[in-house]
Amino acid sequence: MMETIIGKIQKDQEKENRLIYEKAGQILRSGGLVAFPTETVYGLGGDALDEKASAKIYAAKGRPSDNPLIVHIADQKDLYELSCDVNEKALKLAEKFWPGPLTMILKKKDIVPNSITGGLGTVAIRMPSHPVAAELIRTSGVYIAAPSANTSGKPSPTKAEHVINDLSGKIDMIIEDDTVDIGVESTIVDLSEEIPTILRPGYITQEMLCEVLGEVRIDPAIEGSLKPGVVPKAPGMKYKHYAPNADLAIVEGQMEHVISYINDAAAKKEAQGFSVGIMATDETKNLYHTGEIRSVGSRNSEASVAHNLYALLREFDQMGVQYIYSESFSTNNVGQAVMNRLIKAAGHTIIEV
Repeated sequence: MMETIIGKIQKDQEKENRLIYEKAGQILRSGGLVAFPTETVYGLGGDALDEKASAKIYAAKGRPSDNPLIVHIADQKDLYELSCDVNEKALKLAEKFWPGPLTMILKKKDIVPNSITGGLGTVAIRMPSHPVAAELIRTSGVYIAAPSANTSGKPSPTKAEHVINDLSGKIDMIIEDDTVDIGVESTIVDLSEEIPTILRPGYITQEMLCEVLGEVRIDPAIEGSLKPGVVPKAPGMKYKHYAPNADLAIVEGQMEHVISYINDAAAKKEAQGFSVGIMATDETKNLYHTGEIRSVGSRNSEASVAHNLYALLREFDQMGVQYIYSESFSTNNVGQAVMNRLIKAAGHTIIEV
């Protein structure tokens, strides 16, 4: 087990922060791995053009090698270095949403190794807006391939402690700066086909994309699963993701029926000797009577639910609960991203009441 360096970025500590970036850059250039914050979640970074580094990423996470990685860049012109088809749609989206939580899939150049694309002829590219991520890319001088910095399949990390719990001793360095804002991964849109297609919902919604491009469709696999033998075009499409240790079930229906069902189900599980967590909202948390009851945010703010989702799933893990019941959420705007992550975390276990 290697020793993992923890470098904490601190306000008004420019000299000390510079040393952290320089050390992290050295590690990346030498083929090592560095976890760092972005505006969405923490990422686990390696040199995107170094096949040995990408192999280390998959090994550290326990991630299937057919699950593509996203390449993070610091300048829009880098698109032309990585893609052989920087089309008008890509330029329009970059102008509108970069830097920010949007990943674009484009046809790749040969410089991009197949080891980070799942063997596909496309590459996923993002330009993060988080200042630490942007400075790390610039300082290192490399394009950074970075999935979320967690054990594969577990809730994505939104705090440094989450990364430390999952990956300390497995990677070279963790840059700590707990200013992750959004809380769910970037929107992924495939621009390699004629009609742009959302492969993973996120903070940048279908409506926002349509305002720029016109027609944008949603891949049906977002709400389901890929068929056996199909290669995923984007992270998170094929495998169970974001899952806590407990069995998670989503309960859908009229709110009074949802609350009644969860109260009854939680009481029965506790009577059988199991510990239960309930994922409620600010508006409903006082209507539950048993179990570990936690609010994930307000129904009046889908962004608050997205921001708190993964941290709450990890909190339930720390409590050691064995069953989690969650209310369902609106699929409007960023709520679609919330439900996408919850459904995958629950292994598609949805109870209609």
